[in-house]
Amino acid sequence: MALRASLPRRSALDSLLTKRPTDVVITTALRTPIARMGKGFKHMYPEELLSHVYTHTRKRLESRGIDLELIEDVCAGTVLAELGGAKSGRLAALHSGLPISAAYRTTNRQCASGLQSISDIGAAIQTGSIKCGVAAGFDSMSRDWETKAIPVKLSPAMKDSPVQEARDCLMSMGLTSENVAERYGVGRDRQDAFAAQSHQRAGKAQKDGRLGGEIVPIEVRWVEEDGSETKRVVEHDEGIRHGTTVEKLSTLKPVFKADGCSTAGNSSQVSDGAVALTLCRRDLAESSGMEVLGKWVGTSVAGVRPDEMGIGPAKSTPKLLERYGLGVGEVDLWEINEAFASQILMTIDSLGLDESKVNVKGGAISLGHPLGASGGRLVTSLLSELRRTGQKVGVAALCCGTGYGVSSLFVAE
Repeated sequence: MALRASLPRRSALDSLLTKRPTDVVITTALRTPIARMGKGFKHMYPEELLSHVYTHTRKRLESRGIDLELIEDVCAGTVLAELGGAKSGRLAALHSGLPISAAYRTTNRQCASGLQSISDIGAAIQTGSIKCGVAAGFDSMSRDWETKAIPVKLSPAMKDSPVQEARDCLMSMGLTSENVAERYGVGRDRQDAFAAQSHQRAGKAQKDGRLGGEIVPIEVRWVEEDGSETKRVVEHDEGIRHGTTVEKLSTLKPVFKADGCSTAGNSSQVSDGAVALTLCRRDLAESSGMEVLGKWVGTSVAGVRPDEMGIGPAKSTPKLLERYGLGVGEVDLWEINEAFASQILMTIDSLGLDESKVNVKGGAISLGHPLGASGGRLVTSLLSELRRTGQKVGVAALCCGTGYGVSSLFVAE
């Protein structure tokens, strides 16, 4: 630490921007549109959404003449998938044409599951365990929300634990949002204003094509009321409400607490979606002809009280920046999951962020929050916007149920 403190601040950034053969680089980043629960992907299974992004990842690599056998491991983040997605996810990978020689696993770090899959594949490349892998994320809340989101088979002794923080792990996420609003002074007016801004930014990005560049449209099965089956193409994020205003949002009633602030309008949407990214050592990426979009630098985590789980990114992000010797002002763009307006506003306030650099294309309030896919969606959006604007440094961060934050650092190329 003494050595780091003695170095000029600029040297840390210069080091970060330096390209090295051992860098963990991202060579593809694709996602499905995000569908509202019970809407566009109503009749789709989660493994079908996952297979879609795997298929287009394969096609993207093949279009550049890449040998698919370079992929050594695949990791998918998911929260709700049956059996943790271990069997259905491997099925999706093989169905889509990923190589049999690539191993497979899933990970569940709650809302940061997709970001954790990136971190896990990235760490495996850093340590030399593999040289190339695919990190993914997926969830169908339409199919799995009611049955798998809330645990029911719990030990009575644990459920009634004498440790308050243990019992709070089962608290409704909505109530944690209310706690954050009350404890950190985030009022209803600010929450509604932020939510309106999220929709306005997402609406603009959808109209000017910035969101479309991240998305691979998907043809879905659709069952009509008479039972007949047809096909539809979903190519846009469904959650964006064009024309949303603070005035409209202010008329909505609180959902989780009679005198609370969190409403259906200033909370994240319940959604379906999938995302996949290819990660590789730089020297292998360059020698094989892969396009380099950017690099994953590292990830930091921090635990917080379960009853205010939303403040997690306010704790994990300073650890991340300190680790790499960066100041907040040296980060060009931020993607922070909008679980609730109260939560992200607390994070912005705590870190002293310039709001014009945060979620410039909207976030989960407007786009939706398909749990396991959200972390990858943040990174895909972050890299595409950094590259479009010629900026370099970005941070993606999410809060997680039961109380912790996950933050990752990226550099675009």
